[in-house]
Amino acid sequence: MKKYDNALRSRRQGETLTTGRTLGAAAAILASSLFSTGLAQAQSAAVTLPEKSFPESVSSTSDGALYVGSFNHGGVTRVTPTGKVDAFISPGASGSRSTLGVLADEKSGTLYVCSNDLSGMGVPSPGSGKGAFLKTFDLRTGAPKGSFALKNDKSFCNDIAVGSDGTAYISDSFAPYVYSLKSGATALDVWATDPALAPAKDGVGLDGIAVGSDGNLYVTTFIPGKLFRIAVKDGKAGAITELKPSSTLDHADALRAFGNGFLLIEGAGRLDKITVSGDAAQVEVIKDGLAEPVSVTQVGDTGWVAEGKLSYVIGENKSKDPGPFTLKPIALPK
Repeated sequence: MKKYDNALRSRRQGETLTTGRTLGAAAAILASSLFSTGLAQAQSAAVTLPEKSFPESVSSTSDGALYVGSFNHGGVTRVTPTGKVDAFISPGASGSRSTLGVLADEKSGTLYVCSNDLSGMGVPSPGSGKGAFLKTFDLRTGAPKGSFALKNDKSFCNDIAVGSDGTAYISDSFAPYVYSLKSGATALDVWATDPALAPAKDGVGLDGIAVGSDGNLYVTTFIPGKLFRIAVKDGKAGAITELKPSSTLDHADALRAFGNGFLLIEGAGRLDKITVSGDAAQVEVIKDGLAEPVSVTQVGDTGWVAEGKLSYVIGENKSKDPGPFTLKPIALPK
């Protein structure tokens, strides 16, 4: 199934979609967790997310805590290793709007959050700020740390990756920019830009982003689905190479480092393992048949996949009941 390409296309063309129904307060998360000696173990049951709260991204920490952003409600919910539900970042905190990319960086003690004004898509969200921002919060307390605007009104903050030196990289879906935020910086820099990264006509550009085991940066584009490597040398962007996947990518979305390769979400319903060799990318399907998946995070031998079902809030299924929202545990290959 498609993710939310029709609505994103409409926003790029300046069209306004009808406002969705008023959203109620989030219900409690029902979590089932198994932990021993402080180490996260694979769970066998899905985690049920708050009612009518559409997830767009999920991240985790080494203890097994899960962090989930809300596309429509805003804010970030945390499921602790003991299963406790914590409304970790309140909707509207630090001027945030709808929450897209979420990344927990334990090294710096920072939770990175992509915030966007989606009112033009008919998505009501807390706050009244315009534009796209990267927001940072203390990973322990949830206290606001910083707010960083993306380049222009067309920008759309999608996802985040962090390099070994602590530099954060941010993908912009509506402009051909990869931004960087160095430790201690007060503003984002355009780190890489190239016509190859620009959204195609009636398409959607940069989406997933991850740092590979080789130290280079890898990004996806959503429509059409493509995978790129951006060489990193002395912290600067080098050559940008489009990789050749072994099978056609369908709505290439979230990208996470996984061993010497990557985990990739295809919005059409798949969780993949990606192995890069030279300029080729071997695609192996780990799980198919997912309901409009949008993101994945790894905890031990388990990949937690967020099923966003975003077509039910901004797409062709808007008038239909999306049913419950879950994070699904999927066994990862060795």
